[in-house]
Amino acid sequence: MKKLWQLGFMLVMAFTLLVGCGQSDSKKPEAENKTTQSENKTATYPMTVTDDTDNKVEFKQEPTKIVSLMPSNTEILFALGLDDHVIGVTDNDTYPEAATKKDKVGGMELNIEKIISLKPDAVFAHGMIAESAKSGIQQLRDAGIPVFVVKNASNFEETYDSIKTIGKITNRSAKADQIVEDMKAKVKDVQAKVADVKKRNVFVENSDEPEIYTAGKDTFMQEILNLANVKNVADDQSGWFKIDPEEIIKRDPDVYLITYNYVPNIVEKVKKRQGFKDLKAIKNDRVVQVDPDKTSRPGPRLAEGLEEVAKAVYPEAFK
Repeated sequence: MKKLWQLGFMLVMAFTLLVGCGQSDSKKPEAENKTTQSENKTATYPMTVTDDTDNKVEFKQEPTKIVSLMPSNTEILFALGLDDHVIGVTDNDTYPEAATKKDKVGGMELNIEKIISLKPDAVFAHGMIAESAKSGIQQLRDAGIPVFVVKNASNFEETYDSIKTIGKITNRSAKADQIVEDMKAKVKDVQAKVADVKKRNVFVENSDEPEIYTAGKDTFMQEILNLANVKNVADDQSGWFKIDPEEIIKRDPDVYLITYNYVPNIVEKVKKRQGFKDLKAIKNDRVVQVDPDKTSRPGPRLAEGLEEVAKAVYPEAFK
């Protein structure tokens, strides 16, 4: 299940990024409500905000009983200091530790009855599940519960916007601004450290054989690699795609990144694959596993994910 969740997340993220690149920036709702920060950092209620599905969501008062339907939303809420106000999360929430103690409201399928029974005054859904959970979201709205669909961010800037939007709704705008500034500072620091390195080639593996998937261009991972001054050996294709071991051998990366953790001892397993012993990454002991959540969840730890990738590729730059 965890493998399906991680792979499904990556594929949807890639699709969203491709679609987003072709959309016009002239949509009026975004210019009005979606991510506009009020100059006054103290929120005024009732508040109406337009979500990712162009639905106008009204919050009659500052939310104090919140349900999160996506791990990235949960991480944002906890980073904003709303630990005591979050009353429900999904089965897939793993961070922070306190989030795993909250009531569970389902995983790939939401438990709508459970959510309603918690009597939340705000539910933060997500663009990734907006279509698959459409009927459930409508049931929540019919029950009088405000449901805000957070944009499925496809890059750092959209992640910053999501953090600020959730901060605005929850009366935590100042804290949201600080989180974003801290993230930007870390990104800048990482870029400075890798600015003058000799560029290395990287292969990113997101699932184990026999179906190995990797990140091409137009993915969140590609943006991370670009920011880390890394060359992706698979950037001749778009999105997340399946690749044969023979093709990996042909591309012969300097560094081999593994972005999943559902297979025990996967680093050693990769090193022992047939035909891999002559890869530069294997010979130079540069097969590295990075945190899959930090490098894929569009939330406060994304800049840490960038730093982790940069350290994996250029450890000497961080000594």
